[in-house]
Amino acid sequence: MPKPRSSQVSLIDTPYYHCVSRCVRRAFLCGIDEYSGTSYEHRRTWVEDKVLWLSSVFAIGICAYAVMSNHVHLVLCVDKDKAMSWSDKQVVGRWHRLHRGTLLSQKFMRNELLSDNEWLSLKDTIAIYRQRLYDISWLMASLSEPIARQANKEDGCTGRFWEGRFKSQALLDDAAVLSCMAYVDLNPIRAKMAKTPETSQHTSIQKRTEAIQQHKRQPYKLLPFVGNPRQDMPQGIAFSLQDYCELVDTTGRIIRADKAGAIDSAQNPILSRLGLSEEQWITLTTEFEQHFCYAAGAEQMMKNFKTHTHRKRIGGMRQAKRLLS
Repeated sequence: MPKPRSSQVSLIDTPYYHCVSRCVRRAFLCGIDEYSGTSYEHRRTWVEDKVLWLSSVFAIGICAYAVMSNHVHLVLCVDKDKAMSWSDKQVVGRWHRLHRGTLLSQKFMRNELLSDNEWLSLKDTIAIYRQRLYDISWLMASLSEPIARQANKEDGCTGRFWEGRFKSQALLDDAAVLSCMAYVDLNPIRAKMAKTPETSQHTSIQKRTEAIQQHKRQPYKLLPFVGNPRQDMPQGIAFSLQDYCELVDTTGRIIRADKAGAIDSAQNPILSRLGLSEEQWITLTTEFEQHFCYAAGAEQMMKNFKTHTHRKRIGGMRQAKRLLS
């Protein structure tokens, strides 16, 4: 039986989550239908553009993404403090980019005078909007519903396009976050859709490597890498972008069927910081979803998550001890 989102998301434990949405129809989200020969490759751009646009609306950062033939991977970082810092005007303005809102919220944005009762009612509405703007379920709905309508219109049909619920995994520590990001970024290579990370179309790693190659700042619609932990650290992922990209590139070459070898010793420092061996890293970046269900992290982090989400048991504890402790 599906678990409620309250037992899958615990911001006390972590702001990072791996989400996966899959199609239900034989017709692919993207790719080429082997039966009809119809190409749906253009839909990858629909999804990628929508994901990156949503990052500018929600208080949820995009750490990694990959648009595959029949599913989409996202690694998200919820920034509740950012949402709470927005003014009422900012909250309503962002919500109106997604939906029309109410008559009161529209009057508010037009700077029309509101009565005391109207203002009290609007305050309650704004509180709901604010909460939704850092809610993973609302972001995933804002991604899946427009894409489903667009695909159904193109296919000339109705009905479900996505599975009823997206899969969510809590990433409880740095090792889980980085290995899951690499797992997502390397999806096209494992699927033999690309040979290297920089040629992996419609992925976050391609966006990041392009920025490096062009000597540009990091892609502003992706959560940035901000270097080693320090005082007054900006919001972002506490590792070097170049180290991460090099590690993903090396890992991608190793897991190709025609390659064999071990991670270059030059990459060992980042694995040491994560507390992982080379063997653990390869297992995590090729089999992440096989080993963890609702959460991934070190054994104690998993126990804390189980307590905070009021679970009697949680799958993946043995794998957490073996791979992430």
